[in-house]
Amino acid sequence: MHAQYLDTPQGRRIAYHKSGKTGPTVVFLGGLKSDMEGTKALYLEAWAKARGQSFLRFDYSGHGESSGTFEEGCIGDWHEDALAAVTALTSGPLVLVGSSMGGWQALLLARAIPERIAGLVTIAAAPDFTEDSYWAGFSEAQKEAIETVGQVELPSDYMDPYIVTRRMIEDGRKNLVLRAPLKLPFPVRMVQGTEDEAVSREVALRLLDHAEAEDIRLIFVKGADHRFSDEACLKLIEECVISVIDVKESV
Repeated sequence: MHAQYLDTPQGRRIAYHKSGKTGPTVVFLGGLKSDMEGTKALYLEAWAKARGQSFLRFDYSGHGESSGTFEEGCIGDWHEDALAAVTALTSGPLVLVGSSMGGWQALLLARAIPERIAGLVTIAAAPDFTEDSYWAGFSEAQKEAIETVGQVELPSDYMDPYIVTRRMIEDGRKNLVLRAPLKLPFPVRMVQGTEDEAVSREVALRLLDHAEAEDIRLIFVKGADHRFSDEACLKLIEECVISVIDVKESV
């Protein structure tokens, strides 16, 4: 099954797969430098197809099959991509499933189009990581390199070393979600592994404490890492999505 493509108002070309008819549409928002062919995205797509649930997965610009390079991008660009995708390709209520950086993207969508969000599931959500993880963790030499050279290279346990640009840091500051009120007036389920070395459990607790929500739950899975992709973790994600849909439908 080949990807389809959407040209966004900003002139970027976004690759996507859309299936199913029954609402709400479940939208998978992937992590930094991951793509829509990941284990979690494909698992949820198979689950959605089996029940006829409307489902959308896509690649941000600079990711996967979409246009652009990763180094050109930033949180705000990828938010524009996500907003363009759900605006052009879906109608009616949305259930957002955001993994890692996709958790931040899901929160940005919830802030931008709250009237369309029926529920939210986050997997090791990493809101504000450009500031709280990157910038806060940089040495003075790295901070100076960002200001003068315009970029630094970071090693990663999960991928090749990658470039963090000054634009990513500066744009990240314009899109922070933990520094201002964050209203989430719909069911929210957050899952987090205790052995996650990319996003600490403190981040999950901070988001839980910060969000203004009547129905929000955080589930820690002992021993799970950042990938959160073994059979038990995938089943838990599925259960969270179903619970969010069921809560909305029973209201």
